[in-house]
Amino acid sequence: MAASIIFLFFAIITLAAGILLRRKHRHRNHRLPPGSLGLPFVGETIQLISAYKSDNPEPFIDQRVNRYGPIFTTHVFGEPTVFSADPETNRFFLLNEGKLFDCSYPGSISNLLGKHSLLLMKGALHKRMHSLTASFANSSIIKDHLLLDIDRLIRLNLDSWSDRVLLMEEAKKITFELTVKQLMSFDPGEWTENLRKEYVLVIEGFFTLPFPLFSTTYRRAIKARRKVAEALTLIVRERRKESETEEGKKNDMLGALLGSGNRFSDEQIVDFMVALLVAGYETTSTIMTLAVKFLTETPLALAQLKEEHDQIRSKKSNSEAPLEWSDYKSMAFTQCVVNETLRVGNIIGGIFRRAMTDINIKGYTIPKGWKVFASFRAVHLNPDHFKDARTFNPWRWQSNTEVTCPTNVYTPFGGGPRRCPGYELARVLLSVFLHRMVTQYSWYPAEEDKLVFFPTTRTQKRYPIIVKRREDYNKLCKAQ
Repeated sequence: MAASIIFLFFAIITLAAGILLRRKHRHRNHRLPPGSLGLPFVGETIQLISAYKSDNPEPFIDQRVNRYGPIFTTHVFGEPTVFSADPETNRFFLLNEGKLFDCSYPGSISNLLGKHSLLLMKGALHKRMHSLTASFANSSIIKDHLLLDIDRLIRLNLDSWSDRVLLMEEAKKITFELTVKQLMSFDPGEWTENLRKEYVLVIEGFFTLPFPLFSTTYRRAIKARRKVAEALTLIVRERRKESETEEGKKNDMLGALLGSGNRFSDEQIVDFMVALLVAGYETTSTIMTLAVKFLTETPLALAQLKEEHDQIRSKKSNSEAPLEWSDYKSMAFTQCVVNETLRVGNIIGGIFRRAMTDINIKGYTIPKGWKVFASFRAVHLNPDHFKDARTFNPWRWQSNTEVTCPTNVYTPFGGGPRRCPGYELARVLLSVFLHRMVTQYSWYPAEEDKLVFFPTTRTQKRYPIIVKRREDYNKLCKAQ
């Protein structure tokens, strides 16, 4: 028995040494960026996950940048990876999507989104579908068609609030309902809420091992994904029949996908809508929550924001009067808050890509097949680019320095061919939400909550707050 254990030990050591020698031999002609590939198989994945599960994930990148420079080699999630905290290199990665680099996502995400999702599309089809998505979320569409719905649905949700509210959950309801309305023209109801509950299960499976046998969460996510696909397929088939008549045509995303000239299958359309619903649900709702959290912790900024929105509301006939495009365009300080929330919050911390060929950059070679990671977070929180970078300071956007900062330094929505097509819609949604929030309510945290960064950026307890109607809160304060 002891001899077997000793033999197994030496076999593992020999295998590990062989892997290290093969790594070294394979890349001996390449000048790789400096760094460490860590342990065999696991690399530095444990260090990365441990950092992102802490209150402060920055040291994983900070320590390596200090030691190796802004471009370094590591080994995470089973693959050798070049990390970049350099704005120019990040821009190079983004702009060469489809030329030198290919998009690359974990198997669990790919499987759950579907092979026809926008995230996984490539080439001419991706360009076409990205353009179609952007056309339903540009300024003119928001101004003429979406703003009223955005304001109405946000007001509808906020009117139901009382006492203790889990802000992140409420924000997710709002963003999901708005996305469903934009995609399929459905108003909130039992069907949309049931669909949202299944989506929660799908998203929970994104950062699990993509093996149903070993992961209960992934198995549950696959089952939920099947239910979502079945529900959406019924809608697509119904709308396909209706679209054959002039009366049945609707001016929404599904209508465009079913329009003349488009020959998409039901499966392609369902996969496409699944990905768009996920994108709208998770990221925008988190930004809404973080904006309120940061403002609550920065009373001067909250006071100035309230003043701006009280002025807008004072020009309306009553509190129910809808917002107009001119109101949105007058929200100067609000846009500073939006910019700063996106910079500090870093909902999209960075993007992975895979090198399609050997790539020479800044004196280094990135071997074909290696992954690269462009870290937006590392750039946004670098004091070389933003003074007191880790402090929430919306007034910085009133100065010329930040307002005119290079596009490769401020990239909350990514860049290049895969820049988020709904970036303008997200900004409008957050602005309208803040308007209704600060003019209707006063609030304070129900309990202490903190940010966590793995598997996604969020608050640990979904940010519970105690809300009071502003008029009631002011009466209470006077009475005390």
